[in-house]
Amino acid sequence: MTMPKFSIAPLERRLAAGQDSVLLRVTLAMAYQQQGELAAAVPHLVKATELDPHYSGAWRALGVLYVDLGQDAKARVAFQKGIEAAKAHGDKQAEKEMIVRLRRLDRQSGDAGGQSGEAKT
Repeated sequence: MTMPKFSIAPLERRLAAGQDSVLLRVTLAMAYQQQGELAAAVPHLVKATELDPHYSGAWRALGVLYVDLGQDAKARVAFQKGIEAAKAHGDKQAEKEMIVRLRRLDRQSGDAGGQSGEAKT
């Protein structure tokens, strides 16, 4: 399955016009990622998590982005907050995925006995 291509300019115009939303921020982040501008995607996902801290999808996307940027400590925090959000909404699939991603980070950092299953605040 191929991801749809997003054009950044119209999305930025919507944002500039005051049409800010979680969906717009996540879509903008995806557009920047598709263009290879990973650092430009970060503030949009951070804002998405601020607009709706209970949206586990934004936390997951932010964690993945931080991993791609080599910012494992920030990725760990994002995944932990995402796990909390997923648990609160009964989203078992998102919860499991982020736990797996945390464990992967733990293995890479040599922290095999890490706290992957536990979400910290």
